[in-house]
Amino acid sequence: MACCRRCLCCQCCCGEGETRTPEELLQWTILGETHGEDEILPRKDYESLDYDRCINEPFMEVLDGMDNKKARKYEVVKWIVVFAIGACTGLVGLFVDFFVRLFSHLKFSIVEKSVEACTEKGCLALSLLELLAFNMTFIFIASVLVLIEPVAAGSGIPEIKCYLNGVKIPGIVRLRTFVCKAVGVLFTVAGGLFVGKEGPMIHSGAIVGAGLPQFQSITFKKIRFNFPYFRTDRDKRDFVSAGAAAGVAAAFGAPIGGTLFSLEEGSSFWNQELTWKVLFCSMSATFTLNFFRSGILYNSWGSFQLPGLLNFGEFKCSDSDKKCHLWTAVDLAFFVVMGIFGGLLGALFNCLNKRLAKYRMRNVHPKAKFVRVLESLLVTMVTTIVLFVASMTLGECRDLSSPTNTDNATHVSNSEDVNSTIKTFFCPNKTYNDMATLFFNPQEVAIHQLFHQDSTFSPVSLSIFFVLYFLLACWTYGISVPSGLFVPSLLCGAAYGRLVANILKTYIGMDHVYSGTFALVGAASFLGGVVRMTISLTVILIESTNEITYGLPIMITLMVAKWTGDFFNKGIYDIHIMLRGVPLLEWETEVEMDKLTASDIMEPNLTYVYPHTRIQSLVSILRTTVYHAFPVVTENRGNEKEFMKGNVLISNNIRFKKSSILTRAGEQRRRSQSMKSYPSSELRNVCDELAGTEQAEEAEDMLQQMLERRHVPYPNLYPDQSPSEEWTMEERFRPLTFHGLILRSQLVNLLIRGVCYAENQSSATQPRLSYTEMTEDYPRYPDIHDLDLALLNPRMIVDVAPYMNPCPYTVSPNTRVSQVFNLFRTMGLRHLPVVNAVGEIVGIITRHNLTHEFLLAKLRQHCITI
Repeated sequence: MACCRRCLCCQCCCGEGETRTPEELLQWTILGETHGEDEILPRKDYESLDYDRCINEPFMEVLDGMDNKKARKYEVVKWIVVFAIGACTGLVGLFVDFFVRLFSHLKFSIVEKSVEACTEKGCLALSLLELLAFNMTFIFIASVLVLIEPVAAGSGIPEIKCYLNGVKIPGIVRLRTFVCKAVGVLFTVAGGLFVGKEGPMIHSGAIVGAGLPQFQSITFKKIRFNFPYFRTDRDKRDFVSAGAAAGVAAAFGAPIGGTLFSLEEGSSFWNQELTWKVLFCSMSATFTLNFFRSGILYNSWGSFQLPGLLNFGEFKCSDSDKKCHLWTAVDLAFFVVMGIFGGLLGALFNCLNKRLAKYRMRNVHPKAKFVRVLESLLVTMVTTIVLFVASMTLGECRDLSSPTNTDNATHVSNSEDVNSTIKTFFCPNKTYNDMATLFFNPQEVAIHQLFHQDSTFSPVSLSIFFVLYFLLACWTYGISVPSGLFVPSLLCGAAYGRLVANILKTYIGMDHVYSGTFALVGAASFLGGVVRMTISLTVILIESTNEITYGLPIMITLMVAKWTGDFFNKGIYDIHIMLRGVPLLEWETEVEMDKLTASDIMEPNLTYVYPHTRIQSLVSILRTTVYHAFPVVTENRGNEKEFMKGNVLISNNIRFKKSSILTRAGEQRRRSQSMKSYPSSELRNVCDELAGTEQAEEAEDMLQQMLERRHVPYPNLYPDQSPSEEWTMEERFRPLTFHGLILRSQLVNLLIRGVCYAENQSSATQPRLSYTEMTEDYPRYPDIHDLDLALLNPRMIVDVAPYMNPCPYTVSPNTRVSQVFNLFRTMGLRHLPVVNAVGEIVGIITRHNLTHEFLLAKLRQHCITI
């Protein structure tokens, strides 16, 4: 009743004297009108993946011919492919890291020499122009690559998350996207923008997982090998899961964290076999990258010193300092407070970035493509000028002797590494610039500085750096370049954590505080407040630090940051998914949604086919509808009699029957009117028969007559008999006995390959297609509009029964929404038929019927009706 009162209040707020029927309210909510400008509803042009197997006759023939030897061979091939995916992802990471280092070293070496020379001569403007030239050239190349393939923009994690959730995103795993992403991100990072390469690495790994097992390319059509395996969405999505995990493992050297990332952030369907394969793929990616990086950078082949692209270094106290502790129980209270502020800062970051994204959607994206390039160049120019001017005017010159007194005698090798990257820009001899040390180093080096160098940065410099970096990173994420968000968030949070440590040391007198730990906790809190990841991010950070004792502080900080941020808004990836209108399914529905049943949310307007259907009818259906699956049904007297037994069955199913008949009549009328040009006497007869049923009242009268005459014998429909042209309206809209589902791609494939038989022949004469022939064109099946109608005989009959899925998952009309949702999401379904107690299909449920916005609208309608 509280829900009903809330819905009624919403209705009263629509306007003075304005009332809406439940149908108007539903249309108002679903079709685009919203309460506020912040609400963006899921689009209906996104389709789900077919994760559920189609157990038809061609598939069973494959299983019948699969003995133990062939099954083991298939399994071995799959494991080899999984290893290849991990190894290729590691090589992609090596490629990106090598050229980022090369371009960054080239840029910084030239600019550093210019700054040192111009500091004395007074020509620093020339140094700024040199830095601008490098950065804007690199970013221009990255922006042009995104113009070639717009899907390559951003980190790619929201898109991969949607794909693993079961949504088909066009172009997201194409080879052209991979090339633009991998090449573009190295120019973006080298161009000095506040972005990371770790997010695009995850996207690149997912593309490798999707494309490598196919052994073909749609972009480069000459790349095509005869490899009949893994030609389904099920296999492809599993390999994408493995590739995404391999991307995380290559980026952070965290194979277990990568496995948990695929589990937590993406895949709705998971099993033990998939866990092993994903972990193996992650291990192979880490092994490959570690092997080659250690050999190239340290000339120590086989030593495995660099497990990932991002290395946090070793957190370790000196053996001589007995009072040194990485963290104590007292520090946990400060970690909780840092988690709260990290969640608040992350929520603020997400709020600002959401507003920027909406502004870009309204004012940048609708314009010419070069405007996006200009925006990227503008952000680059502002970022370059800000970091140059801030380093020159706001940086503090500090004594070079101070960094040698490292925090609690941190590991000597770490001290040597960080001291070698200190910048002396704009400062006299024997001093260094703390602001330039952060701005004029690669971001990974700056993170390493904040983790392991003590007394290097003043609180004022850390505060200014945090504010500038926060604002510029927020502005940057979303422009038309490949860009990640992990490293900028870690660096921004590390500055926040070091600032807290400096305050505790300077103003509170807590000398025992280990600054590196607080920097790590600050990085975790801010990153957790932005992305709202918990399990996988905890393991990723533990594996990156190689310090298991940090498990509890990191976990507590991430949980508190997530809870705090969730109070205000969603994570940054979920926000961008929502802005694109992708129908993402969450882990579970709200409790109040169980007031609805499957009959409340299903689509009753069915377009169906018979087991034996004429070609003209199939062409009519396929060319006048956009549905991707069609129920295969028959109509017979037995089901009609069974349906009418007892008052219980009548009361439970009469409203489904009534709405189903009316909507099928309307659908048939619309289809026949749009297909008048097709030479079909059957369609003309249907048009004539439907001419007198334009009004809903007449249709209801027809329904009532049918119900009153329910025991009148209907003509039998035998297996080899197609629908008759002489059928009356009563005969056309009888109860539909459900036999299975057949996909649009399967029907088009049957028509193109000429799978049919003549009216005077038996269906046994129809040609048979093998499983390989049915999946040969995957993933780009031909379209019905590519079919030459002149080559078809409209009177021929197609037997679709061998190719349909005879045993899809189904639910009862009275099934609660939570059960429907769990079945749909857990099993990775695309279509879920609703079948009543006597085997009649009364509706169908798709992903769009289970989105939060759709369920909320239906709940409002339900409450108002009550």
